[in-house]
Amino acid sequence: MAFGLGTLRLSPEEFWRATPRELIAAADGLRGGPPLAAPDASELAALMRAFPD
Repeated sequence: MAFGLGTLRLSPEEFWRATPRELIAAADGLRGGPPLAAPDASELAALMRAFPD
């Protein structure tokens, strides 16, 4: 509720009418997009070769 009413400044009516998908899309927009996917095995191997520590 704090996110919808405070951060997004939705009215109570707008907040309660919003779907979870809409609220997630708003959060993604504020963060700069959806989270990045984890690297797969080949990408991880390449990173380990590039940054051996």
